[in-house]
Amino acid sequence: MAAGKYPAEPIKLVVPYPAGGATDLMARSLAQKLAEKIGQSVVVENRSGAAGSIGADFVARAKPDGYTLLYSTMGVLTINPSLYKHLNYDPVKSFEPIALTHVTANMLVVNPAVPAHSVAELAQLAKKEPGKLTFSSSGIGSSSHLSGELFKSIAHVDILHVPYKGTAPAISDFLAGRITMMFDTVSNFVTYVKNGKARALGVTAAKRLPTLPDIPAIAETPGFENFDVTLWSGVLAPAGTPKPIIDYLNKEIVAVMKVPAMKTYLEQYGIEPLHSTPEAFTEAIKKDGKKWGDLIRQAHITAQ
Repeated sequence: MAAGKYPAEPIKLVVPYPAGGATDLMARSLAQKLAEKIGQSVVVENRSGAAGSIGADFVARAKPDGYTLLYSTMGVLTINPSLYKHLNYDPVKSFEPIALTHVTANMLVVNPAVPAHSVAELAQLAKKEPGKLTFSSSGIGSSSHLSGELFKSIAHVDILHVPYKGTAPAISDFLAGRITMMFDTVSNFVTYVKNGKARALGVTAAKRLPTLPDIPAIAETPGFENFDVTLWSGVLAPAGTPKPIIDYLNKEIVAVMKVPAMKTYLEQYGIEPLHSTPEAFTEAIKKDGKKWGDLIRQAHITAQ
């Protein structure tokens, strides 16, 4: 790639979710700082639908010239391929991963009225009352749903899944006391835990989050050592995008994620910035794709 030729025009960063959500806000923060670094506009375009698949398919079919990029969550690349029978994109073959931008985790919370103050006590309660406890999620196949299914599988318990159309109504019913427990992103529950509206029992990452050192990892509980749900996001280009462009974008995105202001902004929401290579991103897609594919088949989960 000849120096100075790229980027010669604005870059489109496609977010496969509606405007205003957590993914959209993160993408806009990245786009603004990336534009400042490269001296060219980075325009966020929302193309939502089918759990992110519509936006991903749009980018997969775009010209591989570095001017149309995808800002993707883990679910689009590792959950959707097993959840939907017919996808127009392949998570590995259709894209050139550029860089993972950040990682976070879900938090397991229970209604304050629930007589469980630890993961072990919750599992014990679920065994005593099979089918009576409930957990809500933002929808079939969401990370909040699969976190609950993983909990059920490891604990060998029967807990009723109540799917909602989006995170907001799921949290609303949980806070109203109609739902026993819930898994959702740390950023969505930090405030509710602090004001006593929810009780945190653990985070789904393999280890405690540096930003929330007082909340244990679920994996610290005997029997749950293999419980690990981390949620990452990153930037990808269409397959066939020249390697010099991929390498250039990787270098600039990593530099943005190292900016102290970005780190501070993310950490207040329990999010850790990443400085990854394209190769590490590819491995994450393959590894988590197998993990979630196995669980989806085991639990007989299908998109509705």
